Amino acid sequence: MTTINPATRLFSRLELNGSKLTHQPGSVLGSTALVAGTTVGAGILALPAVTLPSGIVPSTVLLIVVWLYALVSGLLIAEVSLNTMRSEGRLSVGLLAMVENTLGKLGARIAGSAYLFLHYALLVAYVAQGGEILISALTKVSGISHHWPGWVGTTTFTLVFGGIMYWGREQFIEKLNSAFVAIVLVAFLGLLLLGTGQIKSVQFLFQDWSALGSAVSVMLVALFYHNIVPVVVTQLEGDSRKIRQSIIMGSAIPLVMFLAWNVVILGSVSPEMVQTQNNFDPLQILRAGGAGEWLGLLVSIFSEFAIVTSFIGFVYGLVDFFQDVALIRQIGLDQRLPLYSLILLPPMSLGAVNPNIFLTALDVAGTFSISVLGGIIPALMTWKQRQKSHHVHQLLVPGGRVTLMIMIFVALVIMTKQILSMVRY
Repeated sequence: MTTINPATRLFSRLELNGSKLTHQPGSVLGSTALVAGTTVGAGILALPAVTLPSGIVPSTVLLIVVWLYALVSGLLIAEVSLNTMRSEGRLSVGLLAMVENTLGKLGARIAGSAYLFLHYALLVAYVAQGGEILISALTKVSGISHHWPGWVGTTTFTLVFGGIMYWGREQFIEKLNSAFVAIVLVAFLGLLLLGTGQIKSVQFLFQDWSALGSAVSVMLVALFYHNIVPVVVTQLEGDSRKIRQSIIMGSAIPLVMFLAWNVVILGSVSPEMVQTQNNFDPLQILRAGGAGEWLGLLVSIFSEFAIVTSFIGFVYGLVDFFQDVALIRQIGLDQRLPLYSLILLPPMSLGAVNPNIFLTALDVAGTFSISVLGGIIPALMTWKQRQKSHHVHQLLVPGGRVTLMIMIFVALVIMTKQILSMVRY
């Protein structure tokens, strides 16, 4: 097995500007921002509801452990991507193409199914929760105290933001999304500043380590960024040192945000609410002004725009998926309607039937799709690739087969636990 100097670039990205070739290397800062931006999404909204039963301290420990698992998974995907590019002589290899290259057509079909299921499950969660927050906000602004059925919010959210994506040009959507991301960041900073003063120290005393199991799948969803790891590998020209730095720092930034968010939200909920109510979402209490009007307003703004930015990303993800599998070969104005109908109508319909499906959809997506895409598939691809001794390998994750077996075992345990709970109830 040949060893490659980790500081060596695999290739150089050159662009022709007029009559000159210019070097366009990616930066660690830019790739770090890409990983961080992909990770911070609507998954953060579900954290308080699933971490509340265990308490601040146990959920903080678990969040760090799940982050380490996701980090190893991301580095495994980067390793496979790097070695696939080297062996195939290609500058860019997508996640599904990488799976097919290492695990064959069956592996690609399984990964593709998990990818498709993940996107639809999360879109169901986003339209359901986004619709609920939107209708609640409109009711407050209008002053009309009318109880709207859940399907009204889900349908309104899908038509408004799905319509913007359908009619809007790509440049307009990009600028709009950037503005929404800025709103999310400002609202998040405001939440931390305002919420710190609302924290009740008694909340740190409550600990129930036995309640941690139900939070794992949602944490996996919140910390998932693995679909863009091959993009990072290409941007950084196959430089393994820079790739490792970007993935570690890019995932650590959201981890710090999630830890702070978890402490602020759980610490702002009164102990009486925790003791007298079961299976409730702390964010619903805070959005209703349960810990102050301004804090409730910021929670609503942050929640809605975090959902919208994630919604835009996952809709585009399905557009790319259907193009990749050649279901839509050429998109003209007359073909956009069936394409967007295929993407938006199933989540809207399911969300309308069950508007309270947000946590369930995230739980199922994390348990099955991300356990497969972020746990089993990366470990199997790495295992298969490392067996091919005639290939040049770049190792990004230590531990050999023991690490890979642990990754697969943890994913299988998560899925088995979920299946048993579904059969039991």
